[in-house]
Amino acid sequence: MSATPAAPSAAHGLKRALGLRDLVLLFVVAVVNLNVVPSIAANGGVTVWLWLLALVCFFWPQGIAVIELSRRYPGEGGVYLWTKKYFGDFHGFLSGWCYWTNNVFYVPTVLLYLVGVATFAAGPGAKKLAEDPQFTFFAALAALVILVLLNILGSGVGKWVNNLGGIGTGFVAVALIALGVATYWREGTMLRAADFSVVGADWHIVATFGTICFGLVGLELGSVMGDEIRDPEKTVPRAVVWGGIASGILYIGATLTLLLAVPKEEIGVLQGMVEAISSMAGKLGLSVVVAPLALVMSVSIAGIASAWLSGSARIPFVAGLDRYLPEPLGRLHPRAATPYVALMAHGIFSALFLAMSFMGQASVKDAFQLMLALAVVLQLVPFLYVYAALIRIAMRPDAKGCYQSRTLWFAGVSGIVTTAIGMVVAFVPPSGTRSVWLFEGKMALGTAFFVVLAVFFFFVYGGDRDRPIAT
Repeated sequence: MSATPAAPSAAHGLKRALGLRDLVLLFVVAVVNLNVVPSIAANGGVTVWLWLLALVCFFWPQGIAVIELSRRYPGEGGVYLWTKKYFGDFHGFLSGWCYWTNNVFYVPTVLLYLVGVATFAAGPGAKKLAEDPQFTFFAALAALVILVLLNILGSGVGKWVNNLGGIGTGFVAVALIALGVATYWREGTMLRAADFSVVGADWHIVATFGTICFGLVGLELGSVMGDEIRDPEKTVPRAVVWGGIASGILYIGATLTLLLAVPKEEIGVLQGMVEAISSMAGKLGLSVVVAPLALVMSVSIAGIASAWLSGSARIPFVAGLDRYLPEPLGRLHPRAATPYVALMAHGIFSALFLAMSFMGQASVKDAFQLMLALAVVLQLVPFLYVYAALIRIAMRPDAKGCYQSRTLWFAGVSGIVTTAIGMVVAFVPPSGTRSVWLFEGKMALGTAFFVVLAVFFFFVYGGDRDRPIAT
């Protein structure tokens, strides 16, 4: 296991199709996942403090890590490549594996939200369909197939889905904030100062912190596609700064506005955003804007799913080249130059776990919350390695980096502690969970299943194959 395969590069046929604008919009659509805001805001005004804590202790260190590590290792693979360089092949594989498999759960949660918003936009008659498990499953499955096919057509095609999603996300968030401000001046606020107090808050709210950290993940996504970025050493840092600032502002603004418009007890997990827009627009006599905004939101949600589908599929592509996963995963489409096998594999696994999530569940909401919690735990594993890498760099500073040792120390320690807390609290059942034991059982089995699979592929499957020597 001592030989470290070479990371893929443009020599493998990947096209550098992503510029600064594409990357900024990719970060916005990947980070600002409006679908997680309702489940967070439903816990009340105290979540604003959790947002601020996560922005300082998790998001800011994440930006430092991405800029520092992408400058040192700008190639395809991102967290997979960085972890392998600093901690060895197995840890690199485990990091990349968790990063990819979490999206097996996360992409379906985005698609469930897409179905919820789309049915809301279709009118009162279709709104009830969002709570029909059979309809929701097949509608989400159809959307998944379409997104896989679009991304197989090429980065030049897939990036426009992401770009439209980023534009749509920003537009909807700004519209939501504008409606909130107008509602405040005309109707007053539904929030009280006591709503922001942590005293007497439901202890289940700690689970929200993990979801918030999960919602702030995404700045590393561009580096996962490092060999598809034009001039990555200059483009990535600039995109991280602009994308990070925009994402933080939009998240805080959207959360506050949602709380202004809808009592926390009435915030719907799957349709909370459009319900807030509908409520505020109705008070202002602007109900005509609800359907168009819901349509734009549907586009933005599709962009979120596309960004994470296409970005995370690069991990099994790289692992396929390294021969730790089946070699076909490392193949590129002969015409489109996209990792089409990895994209199809991601689509198949997401479809399977979308189906499994409904087994034994009493509602679409339960399925959504379970997949989101599993995605939180798996997604945060790579960040333990990323922040630990910053600490290793801080211990041996050199001229290659962007930041001073003290900055790297703070970012690394703060990031590790915050990430660990986020992973632990993700196992706390959300308030209103129908069966705590069923939730905990599925969380434990789901997490263990993917870790055991990682060990199998690396030590059993990968251990029996000849791999190229690093160059």
